[in-house]
Amino acid sequence: MLTGKVAIIYGGGGALGSTAAQVFTKQGARVFLVDRSQEKLDRITTEITAAGGDIESNTLDVFDLAAVKKHAAMVAAKTGGIDIAFNAVSVPHDQGTQLADLSWDEFMRPVDGFLKAQFNTSKAVAPHMGSKHQGVIINMSEPGAKLAIGGILGHAVSSAGKEVFTRVLAAELGPNNIRVVGVRPHAMSDAPAAGSYTKDVFKPMANAANLSTEEFMNGMAQGTMVKHLPTLSEVAEIVAFLASDSARTITGTTVNVTGGAIAD
Repeated sequence: MLTGKVAIIYGGGGALGSTAAQVFTKQGARVFLVDRSQEKLDRITTEITAAGGDIESNTLDVFDLAAVKKHAAMVAAKTGGIDIAFNAVSVPHDQGTQLADLSWDEFMRPVDGFLKAQFNTSKAVAPHMGSKHQGVIINMSEPGAKLAIGGILGHAVSSAGKEVFTRVLAAELGPNNIRVVGVRPHAMSDAPAAGSYTKDVFKPMANAANLSTEEFMNGMAQGTMVKHLPTLSEVAEIVAFLASDSARTITGTTVNVTGGAIAD
């Protein structure tokens, strides 16, 4: 599905980024994996190389725009262009604290972090897309973009901001043969066990309800129409489809993968 495509995965050492790298390479893409953790990069690169995948990795801080631009230019110079950029960057943040006890800095942590990562990566790759093939930038969002519940102010604002960013950037880059798509999954059931930061995000809310993190996530599953949460591999497969030519008319939207917890 992705044969001949060149992809950069930002946050590639994380639970979703590493799963997407496995799916992308199995589908024929040449993957450039970036993360701040060399240890994580080494692990996933070794696994994928052993399985025959075409992958390279570099340590990178996505909050350093100059460094992100330099890396994107290196990839484009080496391959002739960039076809896919998947932003799977994680930004630890608070969920569960309401306005009375929420500081401005904690409120802004996900807003600044997620949107800066989205801005920097998009700005770096866009000049190298759309010449050989249709380019696509894929960003992650969360159900918080549509939820109205207490304790997720910063998270919700950042999620909604990411979806607006995706929609407006798609209009701007469409004439350059570049699509911009968002993916909004519910909490991925196997992500905490895979080392995802969501384990720490959900823990305070689970503790407040006298539940384990697993019990808390089971409760989230029961709040969906299908009574189960998505898995990392299911979300990664959806991302791979959106990155493929089969999805060439999908842009300016965020794909709902919440199992019906959010009904668009």
